[in-house]
Amino acid sequence: MNLSMVMMLIQFFFAVIIGVYFWNLLRGQKTNRTAVDRESRKEMDKLRKLRSISLTKPLAEKTRPQSLQDIVGQKDGLRALKAALCSGNPQHVIIYGPPGVGKTAAARVVMEEAKRNPASPFKADAKFTEIDATTARFDERGIADPLIGSVHDPIYQGAGSMGVAGIPQPKPGAVTKAHGGMLFVDEIGELHPIQMNKLLKVLEDRKVLLESAYYNSEDNNTPAYVHDIFQNGLPADFRLVGATTRSPQELPPALRSRCMEIYFRPLLPDEIGRIAEDAIQKIGLKPCPEAVDVVKQYATNGREAVNIIQLAAGLALTEKRDSLAASDVEWVASSSQLQPRPDRKIPDRPQVGFVNGLAVYGPNMGTLLEIEVTAVPVAAGQGKYNITGVVEEEEIGGSSRTLRRKSMAKGSVENVLTVLRSLGLKPSDYDLHINFPGGTPIDGPSAGIAMATAIMSAVRGLPVDNQIAMTGEISIHGRVKPIGGVIAKVEAAFQAGATTVIIPKENWQTLFEDLDGLRVIPVENVQEVFLHVFGIELEPALDVQLHEDMNDAMDKSAAPEIFPQGPAAPFLQAKPGRSGQITDAGTC
Repeated sequence: MNLSMVMMLIQFFFAVIIGVYFWNLLRGQKTNRTAVDRESRKEMDKLRKLRSISLTKPLAEKTRPQSLQDIVGQKDGLRALKAALCSGNPQHVIIYGPPGVGKTAAARVVMEEAKRNPASPFKADAKFTEIDATTARFDERGIADPLIGSVHDPIYQGAGSMGVAGIPQPKPGAVTKAHGGMLFVDEIGELHPIQMNKLLKVLEDRKVLLESAYYNSEDNNTPAYVHDIFQNGLPADFRLVGATTRSPQELPPALRSRCMEIYFRPLLPDEIGRIAEDAIQKIGLKPCPEAVDVVKQYATNGREAVNIIQLAAGLALTEKRDSLAASDVEWVASSSQLQPRPDRKIPDRPQVGFVNGLAVYGPNMGTLLEIEVTAVPVAAGQGKYNITGVVEEEEIGGSSRTLRRKSMAKGSVENVLTVLRSLGLKPSDYDLHINFPGGTPIDGPSAGIAMATAIMSAVRGLPVDNQIAMTGEISIHGRVKPIGGVIAKVEAAFQAGATTVIIPKENWQTLFEDLDGLRVIPVENVQEVFLHVFGIELEPALDVQLHEDMNDAMDKSAAPEIFPQGPAAPFLQAKPGRSGQITDAGTC
């Protein structure tokens, strides 16, 4: 009896202890739950308060292009982009062009245009995924990669319950998030080479294959979806649209070979004016042509024009005005330390020793190049020449590859003087001063016929028509050789006010025919140039003529040339617009 009582007391004692333990445990859980609920309510109240606060719509969002009609100055570029993306078989695309001309906006609106095409594989819910290559950093160990995707292995902190169980967790990147839609990579030329190679692999396979040392295909604890991802990969069937301000030569050939290449051109002053007018209208202010004229003087692209209008509009709205004034834009230009855009025009009258040359200073960007020469008679054979205004050296390329090249202008002058001597002129009887105003980097060869014309004008005292511009390399036999960037150069000549442009015959294209307000003349030799400019016909000296006849005879008996006559551009479409504008639709 006493033993049984003792056992009952012991059982009761332990029962009380266990009961108190579980009661305290439940009480602690309730207390924790109460604390968590209280903290959650507090944070939810903060979140609701934050969401109840809303500012007005930003001016940048108001002025953002919403349709194809809002993108100014890229008619042919948009047409090529639609052809590449809106058909039943959309292609990968790279868009080249200077900043602020509408590359990103064009990709967005063309994506929406493609969704409306019943034959397009893009569904109504297809995503437009955007990533900036300049900030797309990744871990070389494969821990994190926002572009391709990565695996969270159990060894890393934050793996959660699956990490505790030793299960690796695949995490999708932008290529998988863009599955079934479009992946837009801004500044694609800035991608790390490792990421670029991975991206090319994804474009080929249309899926992402991930690896992990912690994955075991025989582990039954691993969820089925993890097995599926490691064995079959993450889906990544999308269309890549890359945008870059770099030149095509700076991008990897492997990427270029997989993509259609489309070129957006720089905007003209009138087009920048239209963008400024649209921005003023979208903001809700009255039209102000005077303010738009000032914007055209300072803005070099659409983004700069919109930024100027936004700041000027903010000034007007704070002063409770419903319209802009030209002084508002001038104040913005002054406070932002903006420099007027270079806008070279042809001179107002013919001059002796002054020729309008043409140059290319960026991707598909041409400009007028002024060339002036003076000739001072000296004793026979004692003449010298001096070149000024030429940038002797320049650096080209990006941060990964920088080249230094010297100007070839002096060598081109030697060629020109040799040609002029063969035509009976005596440039050695004059001190020649050849000047390139403006400090533009000059390659030299493409300004050959312009320098020959300017020297001829200065020596003979013949004025050069101010409405003629010219470009072309000159050989020592007087032949005019083909040059690069002829489309951009002819466009620049037209915008500068020229009515006639002389180009090498090998650069002639049918798109130069019947241009409204512009005549393009192809020439084969420097004699033809002088005939069109001065109306005089010069014959080479006898020994030079015999030498050329022998060369021609050898050319006819030789094998066909292995080099093509001029650059091939099968997808180049350029038509005269309402103002005779020449545009480039891109090259595949």
